Amino acid sequence: MKRIRRILVGMLLIIVCAGGFVAGKGYRMYQEALEEKSLVQIRKETVEDENFVSAEQLPDIYKKAVVSVEDKRFYRHKGIDPIGIARAFYHNIRARKLLEGGSTITQQVAKNFYFDMDQTVERKIAEIFMAIAMEKEFTKEEILELYVNHIYFGDGYDCVREASLGYFQKEPGQMNDYESTLLAGIPNAPSVYAPTKNPELAKQRQQQVLETMVKNEMLTEEEQKEILTQAE
Repeated sequence: MKRIRRILVGMLLIIVCAGGFVAGKGYRMYQEALEEKSLVQIRKETVEDENFVSAEQLPDIYKKAVVSVEDKRFYRHKGIDPIGIARAFYHNIRARKLLEGGSTITQQVAKNFYFDMDQTVERKIAEIFMAIAMEKEFTKEEILELYVNHIYFGDGYDCVREASLGYFQKEPGQMNDYESTLLAGIPNAPSVYAPTKNPELAKQRQQQVLETMVKNEMLTEEEQKEILTQAE
């Protein structure tokens, strides 16, 4: 019995040490990224870009749609969402493959500005440190601005203004509810949901966006039906 306990204690120590080592690597990666470019600098570069669109200029329904499908607890968490992470972990274990990442909008901003797409544990830890730092530095609206002004919408459009002008020939603030909810679904898989490439799949994705908004109580079923009539 004592031998088993010693083995278990030894294994626990190894796990703790290994976890601390990986966490340390992730923290160093985060620090190095900040040394190359500060949070103030990425904000400044974003705002000064000719295509920058402020949160105030975006339709309310577009912002609600983005939050609903990407990170429904966005306005309540501090950069990471333990509930989302736990749910993603559970679904991945059940499926025995990586289906969900549990990333918040803030984590996606951190990844888009600072890190590559490598699925390593230390990179994920660095992303978490960066997301927490962003939440301390920026307001939620500023984080949302960084997100929509620096994300790919397919068809060569790298921000919400390019996508709105390209797909609808409108400034973002002029999008109606149908266009706003259609656009909100594209970044999930831009090459698949770009309306110019797969219009039917884009509409199916939009339906998912609307259903999620109803589920998250950001729309009523009546409002959902009314939005869909705008395509007629």
